[in-house]
Amino acid sequence: MMINDLFKSFKENADEQQAAKMKAYMKNLFPFLGIPSPKRKELSKEFLTSSKKANQVEWNFVNECWEMPEREFQYLAINYLEVVSKLLTTLDVHLIREIAIKKSWWDTIDGLDKVVGSIALKHPEVNSILLEWSTDENMWLRRIAIDHQLSRKEKTDAELLEQIIINNLGQSEFFINKAIGWSLREYSKTNPNWVKSFLNKYKDKLNTLSFKEASKYI
Repeated sequence: MMINDLFKSFKENADEQQAAKMKAYMKNLFPFLGIPSPKRKELSKEFLTSSKKANQVEWNFVNECWEMPEREFQYLAINYLEVVSKLLTTLDVHLIREIAIKKSWWDTIDGLDKVVGSIALKHPEVNSILLEWSTDENMWLRRIAIDHQLSRKEKTDAELLEQIIINNLGQSEFFINKAIGWSLREYSKTNPNWVKSFLNKYKDKLNTLSFKEASKYI
């Protein structure tokens, strides 16, 4: 499927009523076409399936999606990056950074952190970049750094997780404190003793929200 045809099919399936609801859910920060996730996946299935056979990442496509006003196109770009994740390398992390800091909100960031996490797992040299992100002025890059190891289970780099969280203690930002809680809560499913020890060690510095989220399963 040609990209122009895919974009056209998205626009042809716009629903103004759904768009208004989706826009309101996202605090009216971004316009929407009004395409629910199942329909969006249906429309993009052929394109994404063919993309699995690609031998290079089409960053022009990703950037074009990011420039489109409606949010569904950014979701499409993230789905594409997930599909071609095996092709992504350390060099691509810098390109991901460029889109992460544009039109940033939790919905795109929580998709990009998984993409970055998969790259870092294959290319450990990315860890140093994520440590830099963990102290960046941009809170969304810090959120990616905090949550990039979600669902890694026994492959979690606990030392890296601890340092990244330490770099973000004492924050008043909801999205940072929530991310800290999520990362610890998820790892507690694999290593509850480590998380218990972490909570005891930093209980006086952890935000109440972070502590509550992290303690959910232990």
